Amino acid sequence: MKDKIHPKVFKAKICCACGFEVEALTTKGENVHVEVCSNCHPFFTGKQRFLDTAGRIDRFRKKYAKVQK
Repeated sequence: MKDKIHPKVFKAKICCACGFEVEALTTKGENVHVEVCSNCHPFFTGKQRFLDTAGRIDRFRKKYAKVQK
């Protein structure tokens, strides 16, 4: 293997918005924050959860409210 071409690998603590934490090896840094993980994602849990980040749905409804009428 060649020297000085591989990225630096950290033992990171990955924290989800739902409160789930796990340690893994990553190149992103020592602390990684994610919004959705396998513990709370609807595909893995089988439960539908409504994710609205930054009010996108409200902005969409306001923008196209006149078109529906």
